[in-house]
Amino acid sequence: MAEFTGERAVPGRIEADLWNEHVARYAFAARRAAGRSVLDAGCGTGYGAASLADRARSVIGVDVAGEAIEYARRSYARPNLCFLQASATALPFSDGAFELVVAYELIEHLRDWEQLLAEMRRVLAPAGECLISTPNRRYYAESRGESGPNPYHFREFDWQEFTSELRRFFPSVSLYVENHLAGIAIVPVEPRCEPEGGLEQAQPDPAEAHFLLAVCGLNERPGPAGLIWAPRAANVLRERERHIAALSREVTEVRQEKQELLEMFRSQTAELERSNRWAASLDQQLHSARERIARLQQELAEQQEAARLAVAGYESKIAELEKELAQRAEWAHQIEQRLGEELASVHAELEGRVAELAECVRLLDKAEATVIERTQWAQRLEARLRELETRLAAVEASRWVRLGRRLGLGPRGSEQA
Repeated sequence: MAEFTGERAVPGRIEADLWNEHVARYAFAARRAAGRSVLDAGCGTGYGAASLADRARSVIGVDVAGEAIEYARRSYARPNLCFLQASATALPFSDGAFELVVAYELIEHLRDWEQLLAEMRRVLAPAGECLISTPNRRYYAESRGESGPNPYHFREFDWQEFTSELRRFFPSVSLYVENHLAGIAIVPVEPRCEPEGGLEQAQPDPAEAHFLLAVCGLNERPGPAGLIWAPRAANVLRERERHIAALSREVTEVRQEKQELLEMFRSQTAELERSNRWAASLDQQLHSARERIARLQQELAEQQEAARLAVAGYESKIAELEKELAQRAEWAHQIEQRLGEELASVHAELEGRVAELAECVRLLDKAEATVIERTQWAQRLEARLRELETRLAAVEASRWVRLGRRLGLGPRGSEQA
């Protein structure tokens, strides 16, 4: 079952007065549907298309909502009636296919409402009629009050705008208004003829109308006669009595709620008095706490001032130390520069001394080589001397030498020496 949202009428799920507004528009259209091919654009749940099918040759209802079309197909089966899911701004029909096109309470729901009017004109037969309705923006805005604009409406019209926009698409436009009336009905219990009707004010004020309804065509022609529709729930006095009874029950319930609220108020008043006494005690504690806070704030201010002075002294001392540090850094830089120069001089002198030392080492190495050579030469001489001494000793020990000495021949040894 489709749900009623306030924007789509579902039979049996809508308030009577609102339902009658929809039914009356289709009763107005039914007089123009006899023997014609009819398109109901934005047919919703299909009740209106079904009422038109009672007189029309054929009726097609289209709606963009699939659940609405399914509901209509299940609820209304007629041999001359079918339902199709399609957009009213892109109708799947050939040009001039319908003699009557109905679009009730649809134009205000579309962003591309101009395309709706263009499509309705396209599928309308040359001698056909379009019936279009919409809420009167002025009345509708006032009736909604604090609830604000309707979130489902993209464009609303007053009667001058509605007429002007329709005439951009249709050469013939006849404007009607739809209003709820407080009337009197005198109807025979056993009907023998149609009752006659009359309006005390035959010329309505379109600016004050509830709904606007236009009959449009491609050729200039007078519009159909108006319609006074008296639905089955049109006994206004009886409805008002029922409404008053319902309001009386609501008043009784409100009084009971008022008594309960009064008891609750008394209980809350006693509780409030206890709370006030507790609050007074808290207020006294708060006053003492505030005094303590004031003293602490004064002490804090004094400590902050002392700290500020101490910080100022430290900052001054730090500035002096920074200045002294800068001076010492400059002195150290100068010392470092002088030491660098002296180190360079010492380094140069050291390199000279190293060169000299290297030369000395070379000369020592050479002298050492000479000493070694001479030592070896002396050792060879010493070895030769020992050898000669040995030979000399051997000669002196020879018997021939001793004999020569005795004979006075040869050297005499020590004397010769």
